[in-house]
Amino acid sequence: METVGPLPELLAAYRRRYPDERDAARLERFLAWQPRCFERDCFDDGHVTGSAWIVDATASRVLLTHHRKLRRWLQPGGHSDGDPDTAAVAHREAEEESGLIVRPVDGRVLDVDIHTFPARGADPAHLHYDVRFAFVVEGSDRFQVGPESVDLAWIEVDALPGLTGEESVLRMARKFSRRSA
Repeated sequence: METVGPLPELLAAYRRRYPDERDAARLERFLAWQPRCFERDCFDDGHVTGSAWIVDATASRVLLTHHRKLRRWLQPGGHSDGDPDTAAVAHREAEEESGLIVRPVDGRVLDVDIHTFPARGADPAHLHYDVRFAFVVEGSDRFQVGPESVDLAWIEVDALPGLTGEESVLRMARKFSRRSA
């Protein structure tokens, strides 16, 4: 069985803060019974992904990507590719997809979301067990649009509801706001 790294401990702390969230409980069960949970080609049961909620130095803006495949404004993130350290995955994806240098806000899980990723090419539709972490940009906030994005943009957190109806994005904004208040 593959190692599950620090994620079970991080999830336990998250569940103490949000005891009623079902996705976190589902993810805990998934980690316990799926030894290939961090592998990108684990399609039957899905796989763990890591995402980044990136804020500017004032925490008034968040960086979103207009996802090339999904055609929606979302947070940067990606596949674990076998790495059980989901916080490190989110950090790597944040920097790769934006060209920014970021640092973790506090290392805690910000949000957990389980969603179906649609079939694409040879890959069937499958579940993403997405674990989200908060990061703050260090230095310049000038980003670079990478190949996985149509566009990137700094969005005023207060303007998010006018840009996206994605409940998981709006939920992260609410959680981050409560956390940094």
